[in-house]
Amino acid sequence: MSDSQYQWSRKSLDELVDFYYSEIRPAIREDEYDPDHGRPSYEWLADHGFSGLSYALQEQHDLTIKEFFVEEVGLGDDPPGDSDETSGYDWSVRNDETVTAIKTYLSTQRDRGELAESTVKSRRSRIAEYARIYEQLHGAVSLTRTLDDIEERPSENDRCMEVFDVLKDRLSTDQSRLKYLGDVQQFYDYQVRFQGAKYNPLDGANDQFRWEIDNPDNKTVDAEGMRAIYEAAESIEEQLLVLALGAWGLRPNEVASLTLDQFVLDDGEDNRIVFEQRKNGPGEVAVLFGVDVLKQRIIDLDNPGWDGYLFPSDRSTTGHISPQTVTNRFKRLAGDAGVTVEGELPTAKMGRRFWYTTYNEAVKQMMEGLEGIAADQGSSSTEIVSQNYLSEAEKRRYRRESMQDELTEVFGDV
Repeated sequence: MSDSQYQWSRKSLDELVDFYYSEIRPAIREDEYDPDHGRPSYEWLADHGFSGLSYALQEQHDLTIKEFFVEEVGLGDDPPGDSDETSGYDWSVRNDETVTAIKTYLSTQRDRGELAESTVKSRRSRIAEYARIYEQLHGAVSLTRTLDDIEERPSENDRCMEVFDVLKDRLSTDQSRLKYLGDVQQFYDYQVRFQGAKYNPLDGANDQFRWEIDNPDNKTVDAEGMRAIYEAAESIEEQLLVLALGAWGLRPNEVASLTLDQFVLDDGEDNRIVFEQRKNGPGEVAVLFGVDVLKQRIIDLDNPGWDGYLFPSDRSTTGHISPQTVTNRFKRLAGDAGVTVEGELPTAKMGRRFWYTTYNEAVKQMMEGLEGIAADQGSSSTEIVSQNYLSEAEKRRYRRESMQDELTEVFGDV
């Protein structure tokens, strides 16, 4: 081991995250890149004297460079400055009109939608692959050439579905197939809404394929386990951390950097957290449970020197704890509670997945609750009631009430 590698290996994961913010991030900015748009490449790190980071992550923390910057620091999964213009992206699509249409769509997603650059590039990859297969099957013609002629819709529907017949065989999981389908459907939706197209040729394609997301690898903590973990929390800070993951569904990096000014608390039913930038763009997260714990945490921290972070750290240059610290604390609480998932202590991400499974259950409960309304309307389907008889505000209220009931069963009266 070289002296440089030895110095790196002595750093904890928290110290490596701090080092990113104090040393690596400023160096990226000096290269006129926006570090929030992607992670440094290994070559960039080596060229700037940071090659020891890779050794330390692999040997001491069992992490790759990508895992460290994406999962622990929270950056996008592309090197800074890697755009269409600089990376020489190989479209391998012969029709220029198709390429222009895709670029225009992606540009609006990047600029108006404020999506992370890594998300935009993932969509580019999937839509371009769709366009390549379309050309292989139907020739080097534009994807948008028939969209202004409604009489062409049946034929174009068939052409587009043939592309997904190919993708169905190429892709190994329903989850990946649905990602392709969703991205291409949104591309066509954009043509209808903003480019004058008269139809989306992939409307209803989901019903044809009946693909479903069923990933057994997405392990999660069950309701009993989450309740035990919450009961093991002995301080308001620990309770808030568990609620931020399990009751609000936040990512570990979002929990770590939570600030007071992100919260909108109106003492009504619209308490929420506002994010200027998330993985899929700006957004809001409803706070349906735990406001009392949050308010007590604010009272505990309120002093002239407080900078607003709900999980502050004096040792960190960021002013707040790292995502790894969130995971470590969650695992410690799980250990204290004797909670395991398939024989191992659950991670913070598993705590977050609990929110998703609970939300799905809440939606099911909501739909079951519409059976009476369906009967009154003479309908045999609660889905028809949801789509045709309830406003968006009513559906939102029903979902929130159902989710609040689910969360109260787990975290209430502890």
